[in-house]
Amino acid sequence: MTSSTDIRKPAARERRGPPLAWVGWTFLFLLGAVTVAYIASKAWSNPILLMQNLLDGLKLGFVYALIALGYTMVYGIVKLINFAHGDVFMVGAFTSFYAVSRFKLHAWPSAAFPGIDPGASVLIGSLTVILLSMLVCVILAVTIERVAYKPLRDAPRIAALITAIGVSFFLEFFGALPFVFSGRFIPYKAPFPTKAWYIQDGIHPIISGTGSPDNTVSFSNIFLIIAAASILVQILLQFIVKKTKIGVAMRAASWDKPTARLMGINVDRVISFTFAIGAAFAGLGGVLYAIAYASIWTQLGILPGLKAFVAAVLGGIGSIPGAFVGALIMGQAEALTMSYISTPMRDAVAFTILILVLLVRPTGLFGEAAKEKA
Repeated sequence: MTSSTDIRKPAARERRGPPLAWVGWTFLFLLGAVTVAYIASKAWSNPILLMQNLLDGLKLGFVYALIALGYTMVYGIVKLINFAHGDVFMVGAFTSFYAVSRFKLHAWPSAAFPGIDPGASVLIGSLTVILLSMLVCVILAVTIERVAYKPLRDAPRIAALITAIGVSFFLEFFGALPFVFSGRFIPYKAPFPTKAWYIQDGIHPIISGTGSPDNTVSFSNIFLIIAAASILVQILLQFIVKKTKIGVAMRAASWDKPTARLMGINVDRVISFTFAIGAAFAGLGGVLYAIAYASIWTQLGILPGLKAFVAAVLGGIGSIPGAFVGALIMGQAEALTMSYISTPMRDAVAFTILILVLLVRPTGLFGEAAKEKA
């Protein structure tokens, strides 16, 4: 007969973890410490370059935030990693490209009202292009949800996950067909003129066709627009979730779908709305990314989408503020890696961060441990 002492000892050993686990932890700690020390030494020798890298990281992080919000919202309610979300982002970029290059939609106010102020025309035309891209992404995401995900609502999660990967591949390779988007890189022309400034004893404009002076920090109106859009989206989403009826329904469906149905909430409509609003933000992010980096192709959504997913995990998937903060951290990590280590290493660093987060704090920075429902 086994004593109670004999039962408790293996359990205690199991809680302590496998033997020699400290070797892996020590290696990860040393690797992280060496990387941080190396970047810090490089940054200390050139603080101007560091400031420029921080601005570039913020620009990238704000774009990732627009994508990561969609990941975290969908997972918070459906418990699905929607890997097709990055490709919805790509479709938003292409929609704006064709709206500008082929249909000149950004110039419609000047064509309709010849006497309109040029600044007002640019603003209205650019907003029209952005809204069209967001609308197309909403329609696409809701269609995907109804056709591909809704029939699998009660199926094992792995079925929905595999379906999401399949939808992602379909969008990428269908879009690469010559009669759709084409598979080549396409230069992107912004729907509004870009302006840039440099900081040196004040803020000074950069003359078009010239670069900023040496040892200065520069930024553009594109950076300001991306930052403002991302912050406003964060505020808007917090308002929707906290202060509106649909937000209450989203939180109820996230917590307990059967009980939410008993309370009269149309859970299917809530899920569709969640996909729609996440896709709208991804479409906005696609337009802003294309404007910032001036080139698009059908594989555009793969790495930004995966990095936004890493950002959502880093912040605590299911947490809206967590997705925002995680995206900013990812942007900084990528910008610093490109500048101080190696451009190809930026992707390796992104996924190393994912591994470290899952090892150290699987729930993320803002995540909470799972609780038992009453």
